[in-house]
Amino acid sequence: MPLKLEIVTPEARIFSDEVDTVVLPGFEGEMGVLPSHAPLVTTLQVGELRYTKGGKTTELAVGEGLVEVTGSTTRVLTDMAIGSDDIDEKAVEEALERAKRALEDLKQGEQQSEVAAVMAMIQRSTAQLHLKRKRKTV
Repeated sequence: MPLKLEIVTPEARIFSDEVDTVVLPGFEGEMGVLPSHAPLVTTLQVGELRYTKGGKTTELAVGEGLVEVTGSTTRVLTDMAIGSDDIDEKAVEEALERAKRALEDLKQGEQQSEVAAVMAMIQRSTAQLHLKRKRKTV
């Protein structure tokens, strides 16, 4: 019995197909989902989502969001979902450096919403770089 996986961002439906397994970054660590999983709704953390279909594993860098699991479907609503091939390493490195500089410029205790936005950018950039560099050989 396959598991239907749907991954949706504000811009587009990234993925919708039947898979064998899903592993995603949840609030308390990695969470595996198999067909007939108990129903639940949980938060998605910035990190790496993996799904396996026909023995092939695909990895995506994902941002924050929500996950809904029913017995036959897993729906992932996230602000970012991107595969390694679609990550521009140089552009992500530059964005990460800009975010770090912006964080240093913000005064502690002030502009909390801006601090949160910059921290989220740093987390998303770091997740993308980790995925992109994961398979590189020296």
